[in-house]
Amino acid sequence: MWKKCSMPQADTAERLQKVLAAAGVGSRRACEDLIFRRRVTVNGKVAKLGDKVDPSTAEILVDGQRVITDTKLVYIAMNKPRGVVTSLDDEKGRTELADFLGQFDQRLFHVGRLDADSEGLLLITNDGELTNKLTHPSYGIAKTYLAEVVGPLPRNVGRQLLAGVELEDGPARADAFKLVDAIGKTAQVEITLHEGRKHIVRRMMDAVGHPVTRLIRTAVGPIRLGDLRPGGFRHLSNAEIAALFKAVSRDGD
Repeated sequence: MWKKCSMPQADTAERLQKVLAAAGVGSRRACEDLIFRRRVTVNGKVAKLGDKVDPSTAEILVDGQRVITDTKLVYIAMNKPRGVVTSLDDEKGRTELADFLGQFDQRLFHVGRLDADSEGLLLITNDGELTNKLTHPSYGIAKTYLAEVVGPLPRNVGRQLLAGVELEDGPARADAFKLVDAIGKTAQVEITLHEGRKHIVRRMMDAVGHPVTRLIRTAVGPIRLGDLRPGGFRHLSNAEIAALFKAVSRDGD
Protein backbone atom coordinates (compact mmCIF):
# COMPACT_ATOMS: atom_id res chain seq x y z
CA MET A 1 0.00 0.00 0.00
CA TRP A 2 1.18 3.53 -0.68
CA LYS A 3 2.03 5.64 2.33
CA LYS A 4 -0.49 8.27 3.24
CA CYS A 5 0.82 11.81 2.87
CA SER A 6 -0.10 14.89 4.84
CA MET A 7 -2.64 17.34 3.45
CA PRO A 8 -1.14 19.77 0.94
CA GLN A 9 -0.09 23.16 2.21
CA ALA A 10 -1.94 26.09 0.70
CA ASP A 11 1.18 27.62 -0.83
CA THR A 12 2.19 24.44 -2.68
CA ALA A 13 -1.22 23.00 -3.61
CA GLU A 14 -2.32 23.08 -7.25
CA ARG A 15 -5.39 21.94 -9.13
CA LEU A 16 -5.18 18.20 -9.71
CA GLN A 17 -5.87 18.45 -13.44
CA LYS A 18 -3.04 20.98 -13.80
CA VAL A 19 -0.62 18.67 -11.98
CA LEU A 20 -1.64 15.71 -14.13
CA ALA A 21 -1.26 17.71 -17.33
CA ALA A 22 2.20 18.90 -16.25
CA ALA A 23 3.17 15.26 -15.65
CA GLY A 24 2.31 14.43 -19.26
CA VAL A 25 -0.89 12.49 -18.64
CA GLY A 26 -2.80 14.55 -21.22
CA SER A 27 -4.31 17.94 -21.84
CA ARG A 28 -5.90 19.69 -18.87
CA ARG A 29 -9.35 18.99 -20.27
CA ALA A 30 -8.50 15.30 -20.77
CA CYS A 31 -7.26 15.13 -17.19
CA GLU A 32 -10.49 16.71 -15.96
CA ASP A 33 -12.38 13.97 -17.79
CA LEU A 34 -10.23 11.30 -16.08
CA ILE A 35 -11.06 12.82 -12.69
CA PHE A 36 -14.75 13.07 -13.55
CA ARG A 37 -14.80 9.39 -14.53
CA ARG A 38 -13.31 8.46 -11.15
CA ARG A 39 -10.15 7.03 -12.74
CA VAL A 40 -7.80 9.08 -10.55
CA THR A 41 -6.90 8.45 -6.91
CA VAL A 42 -4.87 10.66 -4.60
CA ASN A 43 -3.29 9.09 -1.53
CA GLY A 44 -5.62 6.12 -1.84
CA LYS A 45 -8.85 8.07 -2.25
CA VAL A 46 -10.88 8.62 -5.42
CA ALA A 47 -10.28 12.18 -6.59
CA LYS A 48 -12.97 14.66 -7.57
CA LEU A 49 -13.00 17.79 -9.67
CA GLY A 50 -11.80 20.77 -7.69
CA ASP A 51 -9.27 18.80 -5.63
CA LYS A 52 -5.90 20.40 -5.03
CA VAL A 53 -2.68 18.48 -4.38
CA ASP A 54 0.93 19.11 -3.52
CA PRO A 55 2.80 17.63 -6.51
CA SER A 56 5.93 17.05 -4.41
CA THR A 57 4.19 14.73 -1.92
CA ALA A 58 0.90 13.45 -3.39
CA GLU A 59 0.75 9.83 -4.54
CA ILE A 60 -1.44 9.93 -7.62
CA LEU A 61 -2.64 6.93 -9.61
CA VAL A 62 -4.50 6.93 -12.92
CA ASP A 63 -6.24 3.63 -13.66
CA GLY A 64 -4.14 2.13 -10.88
CA GLN A 65 -0.85 3.27 -12.42
CA ARG A 66 1.47 5.59 -10.49
CA VAL A 67 1.99 9.06 -11.96
CA ILE A 68 5.17 10.87 -10.95
CA THR A 69 4.36 14.51 -10.27
CA ASP A 70 7.38 15.47 -8.17
CA THR A 71 9.58 17.29 -10.68
CA LYS A 72 12.65 16.74 -8.49
CA LEU A 73 12.53 12.97 -9.01
CA VAL A 74 14.60 11.62 -11.90
CA TYR A 75 14.39 8.18 -13.53
CA ILE A 76 17.03 7.36 -16.13
CA ALA A 77 18.15 4.35 -18.17
CA MET A 78 21.85 4.20 -19.06
CA ASN A 79 23.79 1.86 -21.29
CA LYS A 80 26.86 1.31 -19.13
CA PRO A 81 29.91 0.68 -21.31
CA ARG A 82 32.33 -2.13 -20.63
CA GLY A 83 35.21 -1.01 -18.43
CA VAL A 84 33.18 1.56 -16.47
CA VAL A 85 33.01 0.94 -12.73
CA THR A 86 29.56 1.12 -11.16
CA SER A 87 30.81 3.46 -8.49
CA LEU A 88 30.59 7.14 -7.66
CA ASP A 89 34.02 7.28 -5.99
CA ASP A 90 36.46 4.64 -7.24
CA GLU A 91 39.66 4.54 -5.19
CA LYS A 92 41.66 3.06 -8.08
CA GLY A 93 41.00 6.01 -10.37
CA ARG A 94 39.16 3.96 -13.02
CA THR A 95 36.45 5.39 -15.25
CA GLU A 96 33.39 5.43 -13.05
CA LEU A 97 29.70 6.19 -13.19
CA ALA A 98 30.21 9.64 -11.68
CA ASP A 99 32.15 10.64 -14.81
CA PHE A 100 28.90 10.32 -16.78
CA LEU A 101 26.55 12.01 -14.30
CA GLY A 102 28.01 15.52 -14.31
CA GLN A 103 25.33 16.69 -16.75
CA PHE A 104 22.61 16.20 -14.13
CA ASP A 105 21.89 18.73 -11.38
CA GLN A 106 20.43 16.16 -8.99
CA ARG A 107 22.43 13.77 -6.85
CA LEU A 108 21.72 10.44 -8.51
CA PHE A 109 22.35 6.81 -7.58
CA HIS A 110 22.49 3.55 -9.51
CA VAL A 111 19.94 0.79 -8.91
CA GLY A 112 21.99 -2.33 -8.28
CA ARG A 113 25.33 -2.94 -9.94
CA LEU A 114 27.06 -4.14 -13.08
CA ASP A 115 30.66 -5.27 -12.73
CA ALA A 116 33.31 -3.40 -14.70
CA ASP A 117 33.58 -6.10 -17.38
CA SER A 118 29.82 -6.17 -17.96
CA GLU A 119 27.76 -3.67 -19.90
CA GLY A 120 24.19 -2.73 -20.63
CA LEU A 121 21.14 -1.43 -18.82
CA LEU A 122 21.65 0.42 -15.56
CA LEU A 123 18.79 2.30 -13.90
CA ILE A 124 19.70 5.60 -12.24
CA THR A 125 17.44 7.66 -9.97
CA ASN A 126 17.20 9.80 -6.86
CA ASP A 127 14.11 7.91 -5.66
CA GLY A 128 15.51 6.05 -2.66
CA GLU A 129 12.31 4.20 -1.80
CA LEU A 130 11.95 2.74 -5.29
CA THR A 131 15.64 1.85 -5.40
CA ASN A 132 15.37 -0.11 -2.16
CA LYS A 133 12.41 -2.10 -3.48
CA LEU A 134 13.97 -2.82 -6.86
CA THR A 135 17.11 -4.19 -5.21
CA HIS A 136 15.48 -6.08 -2.33
CA PRO A 137 15.43 -9.86 -2.94
CA SER A 138 11.87 -10.22 -1.65
CA TYR A 139 10.48 -8.39 -4.70
CA GLY A 140 12.20 -10.78 -7.12
CA ILE A 141 12.74 -8.27 -9.93
CA ALA A 142 13.86 -10.22 -12.99
CA LYS A 143 16.91 -9.19 -15.01
CA THR A 144 17.71 -10.37 -18.53
CA TYR A 145 21.19 -10.72 -20.00
CA LEU A 146 22.65 -11.44 -23.41
CA ALA A 147 25.80 -13.48 -22.87
CA GLU A 148 28.47 -14.45 -25.35
CA VAL A 149 29.91 -17.74 -24.14
CA VAL A 150 32.46 -20.34 -25.14
CA GLY A 151 30.78 -22.95 -27.33
CA PRO A 152 29.61 -25.12 -28.82
CA LEU A 153 26.68 -25.56 -26.44
CA PRO A 154 25.18 -29.01 -25.90
CA ARG A 155 21.39 -29.18 -25.84
CA ASN A 156 21.17 -29.91 -22.13
CA VAL A 157 22.80 -26.64 -20.97
CA GLY A 158 19.48 -24.81 -20.86
CA ARG A 159 17.85 -27.62 -18.90
CA GLN A 160 20.73 -27.58 -16.41
CA LEU A 161 20.41 -23.85 -15.79
CA LEU A 162 16.62 -23.99 -15.50
CA ALA A 163 16.86 -26.88 -13.05
CA GLY A 164 19.53 -25.10 -11.02
CA VAL A 165 23.28 -25.35 -10.56
CA GLU A 166 25.25 -25.56 -7.33
CA LEU A 167 27.57 -22.62 -6.57
CA GLU A 168 29.95 -22.10 -3.66
CA ASP A 169 27.38 -19.88 -1.91
CA GLY A 170 24.33 -22.02 -2.67
CA PRO A 171 22.19 -23.12 -5.60
CA ALA A 172 21.18 -20.76 -8.42
CA ARG A 173 18.49 -21.24 -11.04
CA ALA A 174 17.63 -19.39 -14.26
CA ASP A 175 14.03 -18.28 -14.80
CA ALA A 176 14.39 -18.48 -18.59
CA PHE A 177 17.07 -19.51 -21.06
CA LYS A 178 17.32 -19.25 -24.85
CA LEU A 179 20.01 -19.97 -27.41
CA VAL A 180 20.17 -16.84 -29.58
CA ASP A 181 22.98 -17.71 -31.99
CA ALA A 182 25.84 -20.15 -32.41
CA ILE A 183 28.86 -19.70 -34.67
CA GLY A 184 31.72 -22.15 -34.36
CA LYS A 185 33.18 -22.04 -30.88
CA THR A 186 31.09 -19.05 -29.78
CA ALA A 187 27.44 -18.94 -28.76
CA GLN A 188 25.07 -16.18 -27.70
CA VAL A 189 22.46 -16.99 -25.08
CA GLU A 190 19.74 -15.02 -23.32
CA ILE A 191 19.30 -15.74 -19.65
CA THR A 192 16.75 -14.28 -17.24
CA LEU A 193 16.95 -14.57 -13.47
CA HIS A 194 15.90 -12.67 -10.38
CA GLU A 195 19.10 -13.48 -8.50
CA GLY A 196 21.19 -10.55 -7.32
CA ARG A 197 24.36 -12.26 -6.16
CA LYS A 198 27.70 -10.97 -7.41
CA HIS A 199 28.78 -12.24 -10.85
CA ILE A 200 25.84 -14.66 -10.78
CA VAL A 201 25.51 -15.13 -14.57
CA ARG A 202 29.24 -15.63 -15.06
CA ARG A 203 29.39 -18.13 -12.21
CA MET A 204 26.38 -20.06 -13.46
CA MET A 205 27.82 -20.36 -16.96
CA ASP A 206 31.18 -21.39 -15.49
CA ALA A 207 29.37 -24.10 -13.53
CA VAL A 208 28.03 -25.66 -16.74
CA GLY A 209 31.41 -25.39 -18.48
CA HIS A 210 30.79 -22.43 -20.80
CA PRO A 211 32.53 -19.28 -19.52
CA VAL A 212 31.17 -15.85 -20.44
CA THR A 213 33.32 -13.72 -22.75
CA ARG A 214 30.89 -10.79 -22.99
CA LEU A 215 27.85 -9.92 -20.87
CA ILE A 216 25.17 -7.33 -21.65
CA ARG A 217 22.17 -6.66 -19.40
CA THR A 218 19.22 -6.01 -21.68
CA ALA A 219 16.34 -5.61 -19.22
CA VAL A 220 15.56 -4.85 -15.58
CA GLY A 221 11.99 -5.80 -14.79
CA PRO A 222 9.77 -4.06 -17.37
CA ILE A 223 12.52 -1.70 -18.58
CA ARG A 224 14.46 -2.69 -21.71
CA LEU A 225 17.80 -1.40 -23.00
CA GLY A 226 16.59 -1.02 -26.58
CA ASP A 227 18.93 0.75 -28.99
CA LEU A 228 20.52 3.07 -26.42
CA ARG A 229 24.14 3.67 -27.41
CA PRO A 230 26.98 2.78 -24.98
CA GLY A 231 27.40 5.62 -22.50
CA GLY A 232 24.05 7.09 -23.48
CA PHE A 233 21.12 8.05 -21.26
CA ARG A 234 17.39 8.41 -21.69
CA HIS A 235 14.66 9.50 -19.29
CA LEU A 236 12.10 6.79 -18.60
CA SER A 237 8.63 7.43 -19.95
CA ASN A 238 5.62 7.85 -17.66
CA ALA A 239 4.49 4.37 -18.69
CA GLU A 240 7.87 2.85 -17.82
CA ILE A 241 7.95 4.55 -14.42
CA ALA A 242 4.43 3.33 -13.70
CA ALA A 243 5.47 -0.19 -14.72
CA LEU A 244 8.39 -0.08 -12.27
CA PHE A 245 6.09 0.95 -9.41
CA LYS A 246 3.67 -1.79 -10.36
CA ALA A 247 6.51 -4.34 -10.35
CA VAL A 248 7.32 -3.50 -6.72
CA SER A 249 3.73 -3.04 -5.56
CA ARG A 250 2.60 -5.73 -3.12
CA ASP A 251 -0.95 -5.37 -4.38
CA GLY A 252 -0.02 -4.77 -8.02
CA ASP A 253 -1.21 -8.21 -9.19
